[in-house]
This record gives sequence, C-alpha cells and structure tokens, in this order.
Amino acid sequence: MPHVLLIEDDVSIRDAMELVLRRHGHDVDAAGSGEDGLDLLRRPGAGGIEVVVLDLMLPGMDGFEVCRRIRALSTMPIIMVTSRGDDFDIVGGLEAGADDYVVKPVTARVLEARIRAAVRRVTPATRAPETFGALVLDRAGLTVTKNGAPLAIPPTELRLLLELSASPGRVFTRERLLELVWEHDYFADVRLVDAAVGRLRAKIEDVASRPRYVQTVRGFGYRFGPL
Repeated sequence: MPHVLLIEDDVSIRDAMELVLRRHGHDVDAAGSGEDGLDLLRRPGAGGIEVVVLDLMLPGMDGFEVCRRIRALSTMPIIMVTSRGDDFDIVGGLEAGADDYVVKPVTARVLEARIRAAVRRVTPATRAPETFGALVLDRAGLTVTKNGAPLAIPPTELRLLLELSASPGRVFTRERLLELVWEHDYFADVRLVDAAVGRLRAKIEDVASRPRYVQTVRGFGYRFGPL
C-alpha cells in the first residue's frame, strides 16, 4: 500500500486519519504543520513516501505554500484537504500544484479511494516511446523529453498528457477527461481539468497561450494536436 505523508494541524483529525490509513495497510508519516511536513520530505530515507495528504488551513505556512514547495521537491501526488469548498480555496490549491482535493468532512472510504486513484495514475504503462514534434513520450518509463531534455511533470498532468496523446486529434470533453485521468466522478466540477491543462501547457508548449500540443476546442473540450 502507498506510503502516505499526512500534514494536518488538528490533532484529533490527524490521529483519526492516521489510524484509518494504517488500518488500510499504509505506512504513514504525520506532521502537524507545513514546516514539519517539509522537513519529513527532506530527511534521509524520505524517498519511500509516495503520496501527500495535505490540509489547506495550517498554522504558519498555509497549504498553498506547502504545496508549491513540495512541487519544487517532487512530482509525487498531492491530495489537498479543505474545510471549505469555495472557489478560492479549490482553484488556489489546484494552481499551487495539487493533483486532487477533498472537502471535509471526508470518510475513510473516500480518502482511501482518492489515494489509490492518485497512485494508479503513476503506474507504468507498456508502450514504446512515441515522438510528437519536439516531445518524446515514454509510457513505460513515465518520462517526457522535449528537444532531448527531460521534463519534470507531476503525475496528474502526465496522465492527462498520456491520455490525450493516445488518440491524437480526438476531442475529449472535460467530463470524459475527469473519468479517464482522475478515475472518479466530480459533480459538475471541470476546474480540475482546466487547471491541469494550464500547468501542463506551461511545461510542454513553447508559448502556453498559443498551444501546439494540447489545444482547446471551444465549446467541447481539448485535443492533442494535430501537430
């Protein structure tokens, strides 16, 4: 089972979540602040951590900043947890680099499903490397290079790229991409897709505002190419 880093300042919630995760077979490192969580990630042997469950409302350094700093260290999945489901928190978390978000209160079953889905998104596929213009996608190794240089692409954005590029020219609705990439339903919330597309474009496009690879089809969704 995936090794989880849990960052939650409320002691009762942190203890309950840690207990549930351990009962499901996860190894868990828990921290009560963003600073402590980052210290755990930087320690020797932290390479065993596979996914971060991150509270948004933290003392001192908030979840947005913690998320950005984790992204500077690693491409591992980040699931952000927030007590409020308003646009500011959700969009801010996604733009900071979170792969998923959960609104409190969250059941053990839902949290476990989100963790499993996040880790599945980084499970290797089996296909030979493919070349699209300056990009080379290695689905088996889960790597992307552009003009020969490796790109650091977090799991959700990588899964989005792999799904779109598997059918060049095909138009995918946002709802369909939610099903394919996030693997579970979100009620009428396509902001996950739009935020991930924006972050992906910033990494793979020469000019993000004039995308060559991930193109918008107005009124429908997105497609990969034609190049």
